[in-house]
Amino acid sequence: MRAPLIAGNWKMNGSLELVESFAETLSHTELPAGVELALMVPFPYLSVARARLPETMAVGAQTLSDKSEGAYTGEVSGSMLSDLGMQMVLVGHSERRTLFGEDDAAVLARVQAALSAGLKPVLCLGETLEERDAEQTEAVVLGQLGAVMDALMPEQRRTLVLAYEPVWAIGTGRTATPEQAQQVHAAIRARLAQYDASLAESMQILYGGSMKPDNAAELLAQADIDGGLIGGASLKVDDFLAICQSAG
Repeated sequence: MRAPLIAGNWKMNGSLELVESFAETLSHTELPAGVELALMVPFPYLSVARARLPETMAVGAQTLSDKSEGAYTGEVSGSMLSDLGMQMVLVGHSERRTLFGEDDAAVLARVQAALSAGLKPVLCLGETLEERDAEQTEAVVLGQLGAVMDALMPEQRRTLVLAYEPVWAIGTGRTATPEQAQQVHAAIRARLAQYDASLAESMQILYGGSMKPDNAAELLAQADIDGGLIGGASLKVDDFLAICQSAG
C-alpha cells in the first residue's frame, strides 16, 4: 500500500512569520495517521523550517544546481541542502522548465545531482494547454518521464516521487477533473510497469494541478493518485491541513 504524501510548494512566497505560523499550528494539531507531509520552502527559510517544523514532516527545496560545487554564483548544490537536513527537492517543475529553460537533459542532470547528495527528487511532469488540445498529453508526460527513468539504474528509480502537474491547471482557475487526472496517473503507472511491476506498484504519484480543500477528497479517491503537490493552498495552514485530512 502506497502512503499518501501531501507536499506543499510555497514557490517564491512565504516569510519567517508564515514558517512560525505553520510550526505553531502543527504542534497543536493531530495529523492523520499514515499520511506523509512535506513542505518545499524558499532557500532562505530552509534552516528555520527544518528547526521549527515537526521532525515527522519532510522539508525540501524547490530546485538545486546540477553542479556539486564551484564558481557558480547564486547556485545551491545538493550537498548544501543535505547539510541543512533537507530530505527532498523538486526537479523539473513546470515553472523551471518554461521560465528558466530547463529541458529534459537539465532535469535529468538535477535528478542525478539530487540522488548523489542523498536527496529524494520529486520529479514533476506535465503538459501545456496547447499540448493537451493537440491530444499530446501522454506523449509529452511519458516522454518527460522516460528522459529521466531511462538513464537511471533500477535502484535509483525507486528513490523518486513523481508529480503530474497539468500546466494548464496551475494558477489559471482551471482544474483537471478527477477522471482526467486519473487517466494520466494510470498512464504513468503503466509506463513504470514496463520498467518493473513492483516499481509501478510502489511509486508515489502526486497530483499537482491546483488541489484545494474543496476538490482534494475526490482527487485523492482516485486509484492512482497518491497525494498532492500543493501550490497556493499550501500558503494557508488551515487549507493545507484540510487537504491533509482528506488524505487520511
